[in-house]
Amino acid sequence: MAKEHSFDISAKLDMSEMKNAVIQAQKEIDNRYDFKGISKEIDLNQGAKTLVLVSSSDNKVDAMYDILISKMNKRGLSINSLEESKKEDSSGGNRKYTYAIIDSIKADEAKLIQSEIKKLKLKVKAVNQGEEIRVTGKNIDDLQTIMKHLKSLELKSPLVFDNFK
Repeated sequence: MAKEHSFDISAKLDMSEMKNAVIQAQKEIDNRYDFKGISKEIDLNQGAKTLVLVSSSDNKVDAMYDILISKMNKRGLSINSLEESKKEDSSGGNRKYTYAIIDSIKADEAKLIQSEIKKLKLKVKAVNQGEEIRVTGKNIDDLQTIMKHLKSLELKSPLVFDNFK
C-alpha cells in the first residue's frame, strides 16, 4: 500500500516573533527624525490579541504602521495577520488605531479553502479539524499544487502550511 502524505493549513502567528517585530519597529521610530518630540506608542496586547498604534496624526500612525509591516516581513510574519478594527481620537489630540491580530482560520474561510481544494479535482482529502485543515493524499506533487493554489488566493487569513509529511 502506498504511503499517505499530508500537511496542515492553519493561521498560526508566532507571538514571540511578533513581539520582536514590535520592539524593532519601536526602536526605529524612536530614532527617526520625523518622530522627534511627538507622542508615539506601539502597544501589543498578547492576551487580547490586539495591537494599538498612537501618534499625533493619521499620517504619523500610517508611517508607524508601514515601519511595523516592514519589520514583520523581515521576520517572516504575514501582513494579513493584522486587521484594522477601529480608528479613534485619543487624549491630547492624538489618533489611536487598533488592530486585531488574526491567528485562526474563520469557519467561512475554511469552507472556501476546502471548496477550492475540491475544484482542483486532485486525489486528496481535506478535513477541517477546528483550528486547522488537514490535507492528505498519496501524491506529494498534488499537495504542493494545492499549496501553490491556496497561496495565490486573496484570503483574509494568513495561511501557514505545517507538518508536511
